Amino acid sequence: MDRWAHRALLKESLGEIFTKKYNPSEMKDAVESKLFGIGSESFVVGSHEFYLGYAISRNIMLCLDLGHFHPTESIGDKISAILQFSEELLLHLSRGVRWDSDHVVNLNDELKSVTEEVVRSKTLERVHFALDFFDASVNRVGAWVISARAVLKGLLIALLEPQEKLREFEDSGNFFARMALLEELKTKPYGAVWDYYCQKMGVPSGESWIEEIQRYEAEVTSKRS
Repeated sequence: MDRWAHRALLKESLGEIFTKKYNPSEMKDAVESKLFGIGSESFVVGSHEFYLGYAISRNIMLCLDLGHFHPTESIGDKISAILQFSEELLLHLSRGVRWDSDHVVNLNDELKSVTEEVVRSKTLERVHFALDFFDASVNRVGAWVISARAVLKGLLIALLEPQEKLREFEDSGNFFARMALLEELKTKPYGAVWDYYCQKMGVPSGESWIEEIQRYEAEVTSKRS
């Protein structure tokens, strides 16, 4: 019933926590909301609205966890809104599976929406990416590589967009052409660009890296006590 008291207490507690300041070049503070918690599904004190207001009013970085919002919400849509008022943004990239948020990130529609928005908003230098590899049933090194490559692929796809042409269509009201071009882009061979990039960086391309992970597991990680 008394939600005000709980949120006032959290506000007071955060004020005490952030009394001590650190050099932002060494550590950046951030606050992160949650949609629900086990045993508190009906009310969570640190909601998105609470932490959004707190972060902007205190000049503290806000963190958006992709798994901490309702499945029908677009996290990508929030980015350009928040960065109108905040200098930086932390994105906790995770993959929700039936409300359990912290699974290995893959190149799904939500991740592509987020990377597209960051690139289209020209805010790459203001956004920090953090990854999650919670699913312990997957090889740890493999989970890390899958997630890291997924994010890089998402950024690559966004960077390959003909943004000037798309903005030209949008600004002239030619929404048919904008939609048509976005549809054509879905089948463009970004994979070939990705493989070329991997080769230039001297790292395995295609699925060849899977064998490298399995070899490392057999020779190194499986022998750890």
